[in-house]
Amino acid sequence: MAGSSFGTIFKLTTFGESHGIAIGGILDGVPSNFELDINEIQLELDRRKPGQSAIVTQRKESDKIQFLSGIFEGKTTGAPIGFTIHNEDQKSTDYDHIKDTFRPSHADYTYEKKYGHRDYRGGGRSSARETASRVVAGAIAKQILVKQNIHIQAYVDQVGSIKINDSDLNSLDYSVIELNPVRCPIPSKAIEMEELIKQVRKEGDTIGGCIRCEIKGVPVGLGEPVFDRLNAELGKAMLSINAAKGFEYGSGFSGVEMRGSKHNDEFLENGKTKTNFSGGIQGGISNGMPIYFRVAFKPVATIIQEQNTIDKYHNSEKIVGKGRHDPCVVPRAVPIVESMAAIVILDYLLKFNATLLK
Repeated sequence: MAGSSFGTIFKLTTFGESHGIAIGGILDGVPSNFELDINEIQLELDRRKPGQSAIVTQRKESDKIQFLSGIFEGKTTGAPIGFTIHNEDQKSTDYDHIKDTFRPSHADYTYEKKYGHRDYRGGGRSSARETASRVVAGAIAKQILVKQNIHIQAYVDQVGSIKINDSDLNSLDYSVIELNPVRCPIPSKAIEMEELIKQVRKEGDTIGGCIRCEIKGVPVGLGEPVFDRLNAELGKAMLSINAAKGFEYGSGFSGVEMRGSKHNDEFLENGKTKTNFSGGIQGGISNGMPIYFRVAFKPVATIIQEQNTIDKYHNSEKIVGKGRHDPCVVPRAVPIVESMAAIVILDYLLKFNATLLK
């Protein structure tokens, strides 16, 4: 199965299925002699793992990381870093009803048609369980980036119709993001979002949302024209996450309502810009201003309601979702968004340094 690797110099390849023995990855291009905080990597995994609050799936996974190579005496050796995360709480019988039947808006139908044979247990390779491996790579990337004074922060800014408005951006409190189960930086909004998610869950339904990510400290010059623009790679990274449906950076879609005289980011004498509608990227290259973007996630496809579907022989069927599923994916997707952003930025930073050596 192709498409399991991401990155050029800092490159992650993931493996494993939702209900297999384990998931894991191989990470190439990690600079050598870098002291890693293994506990910090585990903390990042804990932010993503299931069962962490009442508004996420109750599958119980410890998500304990086991490193197999590339680290000696707490430091990276420059060799590929191999790691595994064992699956512990599979309930594969929850998926017996979809062995020959396709869940609406899942990958069941496309995987069956493309490969002719699929692991239907929990979605197999198409499951969001795969993203735990991305969080490991992202946690390593973030530790390296912090040493370069590059910081990444993501948070939930919308669930359903409840959202943080532009006027609220000056009152964000990053210190409360990890103190509420929604991961929203405005406590009053977090309470509203949590109540909405709980109500939707009671109805056997699901709801979508958005995550905003901010990256500060990125130097000028990251990005490779023409097809490897920094914004394009960030978009690819985010849209590769399960359930992601949209990506916008800077002014995004709201920019179409503005005039150029308002939208243009005028320069200041220090090289910074008066505004930042460009989102820190111009011509596909970072301009030294903070990079910010939003990722939209659809409602989780598995709902505990009867729906119409078909089986593998195209006979009409009825289906009701079973098992343990998130009523809203965005709270657990926050560390995944941060991780993919970190992988992209570090990869481009390494490319940038390689270019300087030419």
